[in-house]
Amino acid sequence: MSMIRDLRAAVRPSLRPSLRKNSAPYSGYDTTRDPSASSAVVDCAVYRDGSRLEGTTAPTPHAAMLQVREEGGFAWIGLHEPTEEEFAGIAREFGLHPLAVEDAVHAHQRPKLERYDDTLFTVFKTIHYVEHAELTATSEVVETGEVMCFTGRDFVITVRHGGQGSLRALRHRLQDDPELLAKGPSAVLHAIADHVVDGYIAVAEAVQDDIDEVEIDVFSTPAKGGRRGSDAGRIYQLKREVLEFKRAVSPLLRPMQLLSERPMRLIDPDIQKYFRDVADHLARVQEEVLGFDELLNSILQANLAQATVTQNEDMRKITSWAAIIAVPTMICGVYGMNFDYMPELEWRYGYPLVLGVIGAVCFSIHRILKRNGWL
Repeated sequence: MSMIRDLRAAVRPSLRPSLRKNSAPYSGYDTTRDPSASSAVVDCAVYRDGSRLEGTTAPTPHAAMLQVREEGGFAWIGLHEPTEEEFAGIAREFGLHPLAVEDAVHAHQRPKLERYDDTLFTVFKTIHYVEHAELTATSEVVETGEVMCFTGRDFVITVRHGGQGSLRALRHRLQDDPELLAKGPSAVLHAIADHVVDGYIAVAEAVQDDIDEVEIDVFSTPAKGGRRGSDAGRIYQLKREVLEFKRAVSPLLRPMQLLSERPMRLIDPDIQKYFRDVADHLARVQEEVLGFDELLNSILQANLAQATVTQNEDMRKITSWAAIIAVPTMICGVYGMNFDYMPELEWRYGYPLVLGVIGAVCFSIHRILKRNGWL
């Protein structure tokens, strides 16, 4: 369990210098033409016996692989949104399968685990909670990214897409635990999986708070001037964000189960045990996300039912006032007809009597409707 605790230690700020400066060219791109040009490579290092080798602060992937072949250990190369040209040299150097390379470059893949010869290709969806002062019908709740991981016998290549999900802090935490990092590339793969799933747990807690807020608003008494059913837009937007969360979590459960249950040559047996912990946490998050979806369905149905009830109440009030107004309308309509022989036309008190009758009847109807809850 010490490995798991170490992986979840506090994130230290990065003190690494820029990896693009003073780096030698390799077969993916040419740095000699423009040393200041930005590169997809954000970090590249060689590790042996759990320690980062001196002089490998910023080697090229080609140089890192030569050093691995000469001195042993493994190389860990991190890239951010590489182009086909930038990734082509790395793919040739490490013998990556073209289908996996295409997925890594173009992204927008569902979480999965695939094996190509002696390389495992794993896709993770990263989730970031977007802070907002108030949940509205257009609020963005979660933001997604992707982390692809190529795991071989002596290398790990991580390809990240999106502005979130940086692995720099994770790399530093692993470097602080040489015993774990000495397990090789499979230890890095486990750390990435655990890091991604821990992010899911944090996002699930934040989304739960948003759902609780919407639920309270829906079932609370509306403020003066407010109306029932006005939260449907917020509920639907939150439901869409939960669906995006679900698409990241659910497909990953099967790959984590395979990594924890099926023996694989590229996965150290000691590390494989810890994938069970990741799979358990992921299963818990999946249950929470499914629960979010069902709860939002119930809240949306209750909100629409409240809107229907409000409309019925409005129609009853309109009908009640129409019934009251119908009394003077009928009497005045009768006496508005131009006939010579109508009752009480010549009577001195006929006019106030008619007004009194109208008032009494209207008052009686109003009391009856009020008692029955129509007004």
